[in-house]
Amino acid sequence: MGPEVGARARGGPARGPLSVPLRADLEGRLLRRYKRFFADVETAEGEKWTVHCPNPGSMRGLLIPGATVRCSRADDPRRKLRHTLEMIRIGRTWVGLHTGRANAVAECALAAEALPELAGYVHRKREVAVGGGSRMDFRLDGRSGDPRPCWLEVKSVTLAEGRTARFPDSVTARGRRHAETLASLATGGARAVMLFVVQRADCLRVEPADDIDPAYGAALRAAADGGVEVLAMRVRVSPRNLRFDGPLPVRL
Repeated sequence: MGPEVGARARGGPARGPLSVPLRADLEGRLLRRYKRFFADVETAEGEKWTVHCPNPGSMRGLLIPGATVRCSRADDPRRKLRHTLEMIRIGRTWVGLHTGRANAVAECALAAEALPELAGYVHRKREVAVGGGSRMDFRLDGRSGDPRPCWLEVKSVTLAEGRTARFPDSVTARGRRHAETLASLATGGARAVMLFVVQRADCLRVEPADDIDPAYGAALRAAADGGVEVLAMRVRVSPRNLRFDGPLPVRL
């Protein structure tokens, strides 16, 4: 799924809103989420569907029985579950639940050069191995005047406390390893960036959730002290698209 608006033409960034298209046509209310990757949803007509939940985290603060949800549909006969849980309504805000969509919106922003810190790269690859069994979400190359590769790891953020987005929503050894890998890459002379993609439009900043996973917060701060750049962006979620809504400050 590519950018709907804002694929960069050579010579400068795109103008206008940047978004990734989405068709989350099935509306219902959440009954429950279970076994991490399953959720039960009831439609207004009383139909009950078991749908795929594409979020391995705890989804803390989001699993409110009766909350309005939206699901996309995949017409793939190989799939056991026809629908995928895409978003949930918390108050007046849609919160994007699909972790993979964060990478899609990040790529849209990269292509449009909407994040100034990451502008100017000619080549972009996804899911690139860095050794030791690890992969980074993106490798960027070809920036004029900077021969270093730029390794970029994307984290989808859904947890919020007030107007502050927080990551992670559960203990994440994998996330800690990513922070440590980025730190190692930075020490080796590469550029290394952690990008938090906040899939809700009601947050003004991002911070590590030290009360949930203090080891991750410590690893992220150590990485930042070692040269890893920590950036964040906000996404405005709707049943029709996921729209880049600008950068956010990160409070470490």
